[in-house]
Amino acid sequence: MADTNRKFAFLINPVSGTGPKAEILRMIESITRSKQIDFESLHTNPEGHYPELEKKILDKIITDIIVLGGDGSISQVTSALRHTGVNFGIIPMGSGNGLALAAGIPRDPKKAMEIIFRGHFSPVDAFYINDYFSCMLSGIGFDGKVAHEFSHSSKRGLITYIKVAARNFFTAKPYPFHITCPGHDIETEAFFVSIANSNQFGNQFTIAPKARLNDGMIDVVIVQKMNKLQLMLAILHQLRFGDVQEKIFRKKSILYFQAAGLYIKNPSLAPLHIDGDPAKTADQFSVQIIPSAFRLLQPAN
Repeated sequence: MADTNRKFAFLINPVSGTGPKAEILRMIESITRSKQIDFESLHTNPEGHYPELEKKILDKIITDIIVLGGDGSISQVTSALRHTGVNFGIIPMGSGNGLALAAGIPRDPKKAMEIIFRGHFSPVDAFYINDYFSCMLSGIGFDGKVAHEFSHSSKRGLITYIKVAARNFFTAKPYPFHITCPGHDIETEAFFVSIANSNQFGNQFTIAPKARLNDGMIDVVIVQKMNKLQLMLAILHQLRFGDVQEKIFRKKSILYFQAAGLYIKNPSLAPLHIDGDPAKTADQFSVQIIPSAFRLLQPAN
């Protein structure tokens, strides 16, 4: 039976991730057509401007925005259109797909579309870092530097990201930070500070195991100064198991806590990434949670 109350807008990022995007889009369009759901297909806008699409949403012509891309694309689109109250769906096509995986959305496009067709949505938190909107995970320091270099790579995908990260690992240096929030006043040198709403970087690499998409809290992970062997073991263990490194080194190599907001002083201008995309850094950041920022189509709990 046709669902005449819904109309999709597919937004595809032509440069995210890897793979035959045109073929996947054609397949998704064919499945949607077979469900007798009206749709249109558009490219994402690098500047994040969607005035015509916004008008169609507000006029009830579009009910669901389906993003074919990665975390950066999803962040940009939800930031631009979340105020309309539209439902957002994800067909994971990025290098990490952290938000989709945290929400239980499978990588397989057909299975992801099954979730979208069911129409179940749940609210998802986001947060601001100064004026930047982030829907999943952002960071300052080593991972920010990797994001900046990765953005200039001619190839995308996980393998390229790993190569860029490995190349930067041996020259990585700690940066000074001063981090404050209720219950915490931390002045330290750290390789990076991750600020998360999702429990992972992507590709099932856990970074913040307590993070939930709609718990009203920001998860903060601080990887402090240590020697490179310790750093390698600490990061690998955190990504694999997600537990705090006091258990390994009997000291607080990695600090992990939750907060509704925090302030970060960044005097050496450590590089910043927002949901995996490079962003302009600053000498201080105000980080604030946005409860129930947008509606995400995802499996029912």
